[in-house]
Amino acid sequence: MKYLVLLIVLVLGYGWWRSGRREAMRAAATAKAATPAPQEIVTCAHCGLHLPRSEALAQGTRYYCSPEHQQSDVVS
Repeated sequence: MKYLVLLIVLVLGYGWWRSGRREAMRAAATAKAATPAPQEIVTCAHCGLHLPRSEALAQGTRYYCSPEHQQSDVVS
């Protein structure tokens, strides 16, 4: 009788342990799938620095890394 109770406790413990692992694996898979898409890289027309297009300042077809470079290139 005590072996039957021990077997039931072990089976329940194993099932509980496996369910926790499944949740952790799902969370890891979700985090892996949420990686951002690559961004387009542009070059500053003044100094040649490479930076993501989302961070660059655009003026026509030219991109700049800072307002100072944008202003100095316009004045030149």
